[in-house]
Amino acid sequence: MTLLINPQCQPGEFVAHPLLDRHAARAAAALLADVFDYAPTALVSLGETARRCGVASMLVKDEGARLGLKSFKALGGAYAVIRLVLQQATRQLGRPVVAAELPRPASGSLALPPAGTLDQPASADVAAIASSMTFACATDGNHGQSVAAGARLVGARAVIFVHAGVSEQRRQAIARFGCEMRVVKGSYDDAVAESARASAANGWTLLSDTAWPGYTDVPAWVMQGYTTMVYEIAQQLPLAPTHVFLHAGVGGFAAAVASCMHSSYQPGPRVVIVEPSLAACLHASVRAGQRIRIEPGPPTSMAMLECYEPSLLAWEVLAPLAYAFMTVEDSDAVEAVRVLAHASLDAEVVVSGESGSAGLAGFLVAAANPALREALALDASSRVLVFNTESATDESRYEAAVNTSAALVARGAAAS
Repeated sequence: MTLLINPQCQPGEFVAHPLLDRHAARAAAALLADVFDYAPTALVSLGETARRCGVASMLVKDEGARLGLKSFKALGGAYAVIRLVLQQATRQLGRPVVAAELPRPASGSLALPPAGTLDQPASADVAAIASSMTFACATDGNHGQSVAAGARLVGARAVIFVHAGVSEQRRQAIARFGCEMRVVKGSYDDAVAESARASAANGWTLLSDTAWPGYTDVPAWVMQGYTTMVYEIAQQLPLAPTHVFLHAGVGGFAAAVASCMHSSYQPGPRVVIVEPSLAACLHASVRAGQRIRIEPGPPTSMAMLECYEPSLLAWEVLAPLAYAFMTVEDSDAVEAVRVLAHASLDAEVVVSGESGSAGLAGFLVAAANPALREALALDASSRVLVFNTESATDESRYEAAVNTSAALVARGAAAS
């Protein structure tokens, strides 16, 4: 574990990206409501954990049931697919095309049944345009699911690139949406490079959740989808948190939430970025004073966060906004999964994977260390917010961590 207080942090001077502020969040939520039976996810109070950790409150935004995909990523890739189809249809038809002309799933979620039943099919003109589009992306699992599900919803094609370290269960979760799967040698970053190369060669629409020089518009739309979570929190939680612990891979989720939180609350919370020690590219970039790529190392159990170069957009947001950057070990993430699964008082039970609970892992490590508590100004008045960004997306790994199945944990939570 390491902690780095950010010498560049200047939250008072931060101006949110126009696609990542509270107005953009409201617009994203409205578009999702036009296409789905949209409902906010739960904000869970961990009262007993807060007491044990010596803070005033401990809240978890639980994304484990988001739009049927078990992950907050349902808000990103699929949302960008919808935006891109509306943009392309507007351009080709020479008139504004609105969400009412898109399909609406009967289930209200992205997890369509095999027949793809719909309450409302797309208009013929829009359906023809969508069917001519191919979306491509690289993924560790959840972003690819979202893109593939979104493409299936609108009738487009999807090609999803994964690296060899992506588990078979996660590959199957993506493939069930009828996309083409391609396996790339190397790391997630190698899959990103190959998806960009293949998209340029084939005329596909690249839908990456990481940005680099010359490619920022689409990742910004992905991140705008994520701000929906903050729009919901602002309705659920009038009093701003004092601290928010946000885990990061390339940093898109963390940057979107941090930016929108500072647009929604004045003053905004102290933002602490949490990364796996085995893949801490943002931490290394802060030390270097510039966005850098780190060398790949051994795999981490926080597989969704195993990234070696920050997204350009994420770096531009987090470099001046994040108060601190910290790393956690794989064992810390497993412990956070267990805390969420086995807590019984106050019905504080949340099903989470190692990646989804990494922000909580950072808080638990910090709360138990007097020096870290002081450095982060954590005390009895602190109101802490974390996010569970995914449920048990790999059931075998989850059962190994908590010694029971995700279904049994969830059933126990429902019964309480």
